Amino acid sequence: MKFPTTQTLSEIAAFINAEFSGNPDFQVTGINEIHMVEAGDLTFVDHPKYYKKALESKATTIIINSRVECPEGKALLFSDDPFEAYVSLVRKYRGFKPSNLNISTTAQIGEGTVIQPGAFIGNHVKIGTNCIIHANVSIYDYTEIGNNVIIHSGCVLGADAYYFQRKPAGYRKMESCGKVVIEDNVEIGALCAIDKGVSGDTIVGKGTKFDNQVQIGHDTHIGKNCLIGSQSAVAGVTTIEDDVIIWAKVAINKDLTIGKGAVILATSGVDKSLEGNKVYFGIPVDEVRKKWKEYAYLKKLPEFFENEKRKNDLNINE
Repeated sequence: MKFPTTQTLSEIAAFINAEFSGNPDFQVTGINEIHMVEAGDLTFVDHPKYYKKALESKATTIIINSRVECPEGKALLFSDDPFEAYVSLVRKYRGFKPSNLNISTTAQIGEGTVIQPGAFIGNHVKIGTNCIIHANVSIYDYTEIGNNVIIHSGCVLGADAYYFQRKPAGYRKMESCGKVVIEDNVEIGALCAIDKGVSGDTIVGKGTKFDNQVQIGHDTHIGKNCLIGSQSAVAGVTTIEDDVIIWAKVAINKDLTIGKGAVILATSGVDKSLEGNKVYFGIPVDEVRKKWKEYAYLKKLPEFFENEKRKNDLNINE
């Protein structure tokens, strides 16, 4: 997420009550969690295991709970609780703002778009031309929707990322400041849920079509002209390339890449990245011909063990 205006290191330090290392006027242009950072961004780290990754990342400002040496060209903010400091900045710049209208006055809605009764359109939402938003759709703040998009009843676009930090006292919520971006000519079936990015965007590419009851996790990027079947679930930070077909009740783990043109048959479980232009099936998933051979052999196991038992019985009797 980019800040509305560039902040200085000293301004952020004052807000989170932290000491700092670096030029007080050092420029901070945005805030991102570690997987999404780029130059100008602020991120945080609170465990020695990840210090090196954060300090060597593209982030140029890091909130940290150790007095380490500041890398050249960067700035450090020292906090006893970097997680809470980071979340406090998210709340300041992209915190929850209640609405008392079904369609926010800050929403931008294109010509020819139809919004059916009962739909909710949040703050700073952008919807293109000639879209149809059916009844009881909820579109959270900052969501962006292209042209000629159809969203069926009961969908939720832009709910918070399912992202928590575990502590002895319980789970702390990582506040989300990303958004959902739906490109042109997408159709989303009834009762689907697409979560916003933690700090970046969850993207659904042009021409992609969802069946009913599909779940898409935070920061996932779905390519162009994909088909996703009913009751499929895609975890966060996953990349699905163009022309992928995912049939019903497929579960895809986080941080994976599904290659262009891959086909995943119904009820499969995906625990690894997959090459494109191949057909997959099973739990865990594998190329379909290999998986069917495995199942064929499994069916023969009772006969095999029965034959082995008979051989053993004959040997004993002899």
